[in-house]
Amino acid sequence: MNIAPDSYFRTRKRLLAAAASIAVAGAIGVGALTSGTSPVLADAVRVEAPQVPSFADVVERVSPAVVSVKVKAKIQPTADDGSDDQDGLDNLPNNPQLRRFFKEFRGFGDQGGQNDEDHRRFGHRDRNNGEPRPVAQGSGFFISEDGYLVTNNHVVEEGTAFTVVTNDGKELDAKLVGTDPRTDLAVLKVDGGGKFTYVDFADDSKVRVGDWVVAVGNPFGLGGTVTAGIVSARGRDIGAGPYDDFLQIDASVNRGNSGGPTFNLNGQVVGINTAIFSPSGGSVGIAFDIPASTAKQVVGDLMKSGAVQRGWLGVEIQPVTSDIAESLGLKSNNGALVSSAQDDGPGKKAGISAGDVITQVDGKDVASPKELARLIGAYSPGKSVDVTVWRDGKSQTVKVDLGKLPASDKQASNDQQQQPAAPAKPDTLADLGLTVTKSENGKGLVVTDVDPDSAAADRGIQPGDVITAVNSAEVNGTEDVTKAMADAVKSGRKAVLMQITRDDNNRFVAVPVAKG
Repeated sequence: MNIAPDSYFRTRKRLLAAAASIAVAGAIGVGALTSGTSPVLADAVRVEAPQVPSFADVVERVSPAVVSVKVKAKIQPTADDGSDDQDGLDNLPNNPQLRRFFKEFRGFGDQGGQNDEDHRRFGHRDRNNGEPRPVAQGSGFFISEDGYLVTNNHVVEEGTAFTVVTNDGKELDAKLVGTDPRTDLAVLKVDGGGKFTYVDFADDSKVRVGDWVVAVGNPFGLGGTVTAGIVSARGRDIGAGPYDDFLQIDASVNRGNSGGPTFNLNGQVVGINTAIFSPSGGSVGIAFDIPASTAKQVVGDLMKSGAVQRGWLGVEIQPVTSDIAESLGLKSNNGALVSSAQDDGPGKKAGISAGDVITQVDGKDVASPKELARLIGAYSPGKSVDVTVWRDGKSQTVKVDLGKLPASDKQASNDQQQQPAAPAKPDTLADLGLTVTKSENGKGLVVTDVDPDSAAADRGIQPGDVITAVNSAEVNGTEDVTKAMADAVKSGRKAVLMQITRDDNNRFVAVPVAKG
């Protein structure tokens, strides 16, 4: 069939236009070219990323075991002279703004929000009301089905009445079973209320720095709050007490979290929140937990007898520095140096004396004075233990029958008080940078002057100190010190160990005698 040229080009143009329309329709997802149809929009963006582990399963299981602890005590009025001044503002200047400020903001502020009555929130006294008033609020957790729960001693120490609020909002009265201020632990008991969900302690020896943990508690009275983080460090000593061995975590912990548990991902308690480091007063990611191993032992004793009975060695101890280790011929600075032994203490009765370095207890290595305190405290009074000491350049083992740790830590002291009164003619120990005189009772040398550029000054020796021994040998004159220094040089040692008495307390200082 023949087609005229102009018809051919018109037909070709229509076919190309139709093809282009079909191509555009396919590109935008339009299934038909019918006029007036709406375009189909593309799907929203969705990324298939790896799923981050959730703590929800752990939290769901352990939360019923965690409670808020409310503490009340009877508050005695500071003054009651029968006057009409119920607010105690008589001594303030006659300034309405100042009086209003003190009237509104003094007294106890309920962390959880407003109290039931305005006069309680603003601290007004009610002389006819002898009911306990709120004094503290913290956290705790059940450790048994029949209602025993753990919290901090500092949460309950001022209280006379205790209430726990469970995860589902029930308020239950509790009684105090026992406290241990040395480890800041306390045990409460809820009677009635049925069976309680409880949690168990973990083996914290298996806890590693970097492990995930979850803290559950009652910060600022808000109720059950969960935060997560990792174990930041182990074995922290923050100066809180003789048994410091804290876990450090970076989970957010604030006021009101005290006494609350920190869990591992198996739902076991690895630590108990007890302190935070915070220049601002709020969480900065540095919190400290009592380890589960310490808590388990202490809590067990409190549940049995309401108190913790600890072994007692009866010695004062100090760290072994590198200089002290060198002066004694020790290969390392591990151990605890005995600075004095109490006359009535079991250690002295067994033969332990000042200058001994305790290196082991029943075959367990002693790394530091803190470690020794924890080891001895873990034994019951009356327990017989083998104590290994480093004395006169060799190890010796003595058997000690431990005593009972006194209610307050007893400090060893010298029987004879030393008076740093100098005779007319002082002597010098030029090599040490010291000027000394004999003491009035003839025992030891009194330091009367210290060269500020000397090694003795660097190590803290001061005028008034009494040098009582050098390398375990008694000192009655400068010749005793000189001889001890010469003996140290002959044996290849670079320092001598001086026993110093200051304010009736003993300590040891290693002073260099030769450059090596």
